[in-house]
Amino acid sequence: MKLSVEQSLAGILEPVFAIRTETDLGVGDTDGVRQMVDWCAQHGLHIFQTLPINETGDDHSPYNAISSLAIEPATLTVTPQAIPDLSATQFAALAPEARVARLRQGAVQYPAVKALKHELLGAAFAAFQTEQLARDTARARAFAAFSRDHAAWVADYALFRTLRELPGNPRHWEAWPRELRDPRSARAWLAALPNARRQALEQRQLYFTYVQWLAFSQWEQLRDYALQKRVGLMGDIPYGVGRNSADVWANGRLFDLDWNGGAPPETTFKTDPFIVKWGQNWGVPLYRWDVLRQQDFSWWRQRVSNVRRIFQLFRIDHVLGLFRIYAFPWTPDRNAEFLPLTATEAAARTGGRLPGFKAYPDDTAEHRARNQAQGEELLKMIQAAAGETVVIAEDLGLVPDYVAPTLQRLGIPGFRIPMLFRDPDWTYSDPKQYPRLSLAQPATHDHTPLAALWRQCWANVDAGHEREHNQWELRRIMRFGGLAHEEPPREFADRIHEGFLRAVMESNSWLAIFQIQDVFGQTARFNVPGSTSAANWSARMEATVKQFATDARLRGKGEMFSRLAQRAGRSGGVE
Repeated sequence: MKLSVEQSLAGILEPVFAIRTETDLGVGDTDGVRQMVDWCAQHGLHIFQTLPINETGDDHSPYNAISSLAIEPATLTVTPQAIPDLSATQFAALAPEARVARLRQGAVQYPAVKALKHELLGAAFAAFQTEQLARDTARARAFAAFSRDHAAWVADYALFRTLRELPGNPRHWEAWPRELRDPRSARAWLAALPNARRQALEQRQLYFTYVQWLAFSQWEQLRDYALQKRVGLMGDIPYGVGRNSADVWANGRLFDLDWNGGAPPETTFKTDPFIVKWGQNWGVPLYRWDVLRQQDFSWWRQRVSNVRRIFQLFRIDHVLGLFRIYAFPWTPDRNAEFLPLTATEAAARTGGRLPGFKAYPDDTAEHRARNQAQGEELLKMIQAAAGETVVIAEDLGLVPDYVAPTLQRLGIPGFRIPMLFRDPDWTYSDPKQYPRLSLAQPATHDHTPLAALWRQCWANVDAGHEREHNQWELRRIMRFGGLAHEEPPREFADRIHEGFLRAVMESNSWLAIFQIQDVFGQTARFNVPGSTSAANWSARMEATVKQFATDARLRGKGEMFSRLAQRAGRSGGVE
């Protein structure tokens, strides 16, 4: 499948966890993605975008993964049909219908869902050892080939995952016994254990490698299936990686643990007074770019290599961080401590350090030039590692004026979110004037869906909260959708919905991608930036993919969306 900027394309954004099917185990999986690929193909859409699929930790955030290289096991389809090593008898015993039915209700119940999938995968692994490894079968040889191909990272990852579940070990590796805090000393510790104990832990490492083999196998098969349907899968590479990750544990020299990446103070997401005062503190460690450069950025190149195995396009989340990153000298667990403090008081607790941009603020021509040069160098490296895979830059936030020209020069599309791009009178900019080399999207997973935004504006009007501002915002939405001469109705009417989608679909942008809630006019959010709500990263579609075709309203919305794509010239064939 060849993607060309000359050909306008449309697609869907939906996190894997949000996909609902009749056979899932309480969370979206590769079979659900396969069904969404079919849905996209049936509606003339050529891109299915999802969030990062890396393995997540206790907060379940795909942007705070415990591995930037391993795939989240919960995304696997774990059935006897999908995994030959899992028997129907084992599946029936471990996943009785009553247990699965409870997990399918409502949002993702992560602890229970992950526990079930690992029970099933553990049963499959035991059978794989007996029936495949012991007999040196073709599957055993395929597993060995995977282990060799991914040797640069999978052995350290498997050891990290094994140590992480040791009884008494805290979840954070920095609190582990000293001999376990890096791969070299951990392997020395392992080698000194009694035989039985050592072999048990080695078997556990083999299990985690086996799970990754299954994961990459399923996702690579899914890529091939999507290509047959002329649908490109679009992935996501977060700027940072979780502090409590296999990457940081195994490659400590590459990270600066004294600083935590984030975003400067802003008022777009008023979910937390800390964000308004200090900014967003993500807790991801900064990179030591000098050390990475000495290694020819091999860790980053491996990261891109893993992504391109599966995806035809990928988004670099917070690409601004490659140029300069807003950093905090304290970890997020201390945010409440610093919230009431003045800058002087905060500096007194951090040895004089305060949040700010690193490596340099954009305060002088020299600093701006250095930031720009670093960003360009890193993007060129990522493009080289990506090969024919299309690189897209999420360039939202406080954007320096040197970023857009750099992306344009490198041929990398940036983002256009209507609500974030406005004319001097605060109306939404004309989408027909968006740069050709851009991705237009009504809202990302971090933004309020259109229907929810409409309700929120009316709720604010009724409550007298910034009444005039919200009344004008309703009119701006109407104007953007070609309904400037109408008064905003109470409900998010179909004509408003269709008008807004049409405006984005008919934009000048090469790519127009719509999160699934905005296609169906629904209100659920996948994430509220800056918050730690249990609702983040867990919302699921109320309907299954098959019900998109059987439910009259959903079917009508899908047909409307398909019609808009066709009329905008975004549903033609691709090579």
